[in-house]
Amino acid sequence: MNAFEDLIALLLRRKGYWTSTALKVVLTKEEKREIGTHSAPRWEIDVVAYKGATNEVLAVECKSFLDSTGVVFRQGAFEPPDTYKLFSREKTRTVVMNAMIRQLQSCGACGPDPVLRIALATGHIARKTDRDQMKAHFDGQGWLLFDDEWVRNQLSATAEADYENEAAIVVAKLLLRGGPSSTRASSSDSGISS
Repeated sequence: MNAFEDLIALLLRRKGYWTSTALKVVLTKEEKREIGTHSAPRWEIDVVAYKGATNEVLAVECKSFLDSTGVVFRQGAFEPPDTYKLFSREKTRTVVMNAMIRQLQSCGACGPDPVLRIALATGHIARKTDRDQMKAHFDGQGWLLFDDEWVRNQLSATAEADYENEAAIVVAKLLLRGGPSSTRASSSDSGISS
């Protein structure tokens, strides 16, 4: 979902990162064979973020799942694992991340030897037990989890930030600055009938 990827990219920019969405990672024939995708098109990373001050690169997989069951994580694993290949397939993660860094360095998009971290951004997690297990697993792996709580907190912070001409920031300001009564206005209050 492009809108969710754009939102995550915006929130990361507010944290000092330069961002790019839908980055196509070019894999060699050998790399494709190594991960079992010899005829697959280029790999796509939903959001790539770079912070020059720390030479840090984030590769962010986005799964909004807003009106679905949400991200399912049980007994230390994602379900289904093929939906989360970068997290569930170590060989794939290594090959794709090495190719991505090589590509970013070759075009001057990051400095030499960047710190690389992978992250999952999601708008919905299936259950509390999934969230707790996932946070512990991600911490153990050195990965980042931008879950729905993180997204809400970051959006709330934008309501108090200086004005920017970004849809997410404008919506956050409209919803969060007016207090609870403003978000519960009925259609008749605005002169609009259903």
